[in-house]
Amino acid sequence: MAINTTMKALSDPIRREILQLLKAGRLSAGEIAEKFPVSGAAISKHLSVLKDADLIRDAREGKFIFYELNASVLEEVMLWLTGLKGEGT
Repeated sequence: MAINTTMKALSDPIRREILQLLKAGRLSAGEIAEKFPVSGAAISKHLSVLKDADLIRDAREGKFIFYELNASVLEEVMLWLTGLKGEGT
């Protein structure tokens, strides 16, 4: 796990909100973009950062790209954070 890449991806509130949206199920890029008051290009960049951090996966279906949450990376982050807490605390 590249924790630096993951933490950078999670540092932005729009990216965190995208992850919240994807928690309910897969969405197309257009469906994600319509939820935010920023350009489609900005959402595309956010999706790219999340994908580079392996927090989301994408699948092309015809002319659409659908995104879904990759929960395994989030689980790794949670385990790492829990480990920082240490034993006995």
